[in-house]
Amino acid sequence: MTTTPGTIGPHSRKKVSYYYDFDVGNYYYGQGHPMKPHRIRMTHNLILNYGLYRKMEVYRPHKAISDEMTRFHSDEYVKFIQNIRPDNILDFNKQMQRFNVGEDCPVFEGLYEFCQISAGGSLAGAVKLNRKLTDIAINWAGGLHHAKKSEASGFCYINDIVLSILELLKYHQRVLYIDIDIHHGDGVEEAFYTTDRVMTVSFHKFGEYFPGTGDLRDIGAGRGKYYAVNFPLRDGIDDDSYETIFKPVITKVMESYQPNAVVLQCGADSLTGDRLGCFNLTLKGHGKCVEFMKGYNLPLLLVGGGGYTIRNVARAWTYETAIALNQEIPNELPYNDYFEYYGPDFKLHISPSNMPNQNSSDYLDKIKVKLFDNLRMLPHVPGVQMQPIPDDAMDVDRVVDEDKDNDPDKRISQLQSDRRVADERELSDSEDEDGDNRRDQADYKQNSNKRKASSDAVNGTTVTQVTKVTESTVVVPSTGDETTTENGSSNEVTPSGSETIIRTTTEETIKTVTVVGEGEPSGTTADESAPADGMDTSEAS
Repeated sequence: MTTTPGTIGPHSRKKVSYYYDFDVGNYYYGQGHPMKPHRIRMTHNLILNYGLYRKMEVYRPHKAISDEMTRFHSDEYVKFIQNIRPDNILDFNKQMQRFNVGEDCPVFEGLYEFCQISAGGSLAGAVKLNRKLTDIAINWAGGLHHAKKSEASGFCYINDIVLSILELLKYHQRVLYIDIDIHHGDGVEEAFYTTDRVMTVSFHKFGEYFPGTGDLRDIGAGRGKYYAVNFPLRDGIDDDSYETIFKPVITKVMESYQPNAVVLQCGADSLTGDRLGCFNLTLKGHGKCVEFMKGYNLPLLLVGGGGYTIRNVARAWTYETAIALNQEIPNELPYNDYFEYYGPDFKLHISPSNMPNQNSSDYLDKIKVKLFDNLRMLPHVPGVQMQPIPDDAMDVDRVVDEDKDNDPDKRISQLQSDRRVADERELSDSEDEDGDNRRDQADYKQNSNKRKASSDAVNGTTVTQVTKVTESTVVVPSTGDETTTENGSSNEVTPSGSETIIRTTTEETIKTVTVVGEGEPSGTTADESAPADGMDTSEAS
């Protein structure tokens, strides 16, 4: 049975979960370093101002803990990352050499917390996909594909991709990893080089280029032989050429391997004009890869990666968020906090440069033929014996509470105080009002004022506020007798003589309106509890 991408239309809009921590943009690799986490903040701000947040669930991910990181990384390496700081570097000289930390991968303030945020988002997305609570999970702070088991590499310290794939393997027999970063995804390939449960496919620049791996002949080993697919490319590949290799290769991979879930690393250093890259892709060519994989209707985890011309990184990941949401967004950029970065044209899409494409049709066809031959060597679709499913890496239903261990009598810093102030632009409308008549801010304030009213009596109408703390049935007599409580369940209103019976199972405040007329007395209830925000900026840990 083969899997083919389906047509994505308005009727098949997918549920998208998006992970972002507002602290991620504060981390700084150092003066002159090309890796700038600020690009993730720019992306988020563009997503907000395009209004894309209204169409998806937005979460602040939990911070991954060391026990989660050591599911792949060594204990000594994680402990080193956890303890090293700019002010104690001299105490870790030997370990810095051993773990390849210091030059490309510098020690900066908050290094471990940055790794926690990056890994936490990808892990949370994997758990969400496993539980079938979402169709697509997005973590643009992830995608750090060079990190090894006991070694930092290529600006990457903790390999969030490997951690998330390990999480997906708890529920899925086969996971496909695709890498469209200009650099070879060596850390992920190395981690799964000898297994058939993960197939890695990487399209990358090869030949005197970091990290120097990803040869066409690197195909895996042992049980993983032929489950590593590498497409080496030369400088200057453009949108048309990239499409002629990506779609046929991935189509063949999907037919041969039939994965149950997909992880797509969307490194933006393969775009034209990248500070460290040498490809000539535009947003449209890069985004077609996301659109193509979305069409297979499999659980899909989208992560970031490289990208060093940060204005184009923000453009690309915003555009690909829109693709995941099946939303058309205008080429004219909305005004945002970093509007000046996008001059002089202030447009979403970028134009390719005039650099020559050194990838001839003959060269690309030869590589494709060789890869197809390798894929034909796959014996069959690999399976796995049934076994108990391990516990999830985290409880996605539990809200993060960073202040739970804080002393209530201790004065908090200004930074902590500022973090508790939510930007009104980050609050979405209620999800149950997904239409043209969504409430506006003024209407929301009016409803808030209405909820503050406690009781009233006008023209024979008595409004009684009843607060239920446990599962109970509240009987409100209309004659002013005392209220009695009995055990009960379900939300139900039943008129009974001059009494109104309210059964509930939740803690809430309900206003019960009893109208006393000349005929039969009747009871009605008006539940004016506040609607839930459509955007939940907390995630479980």
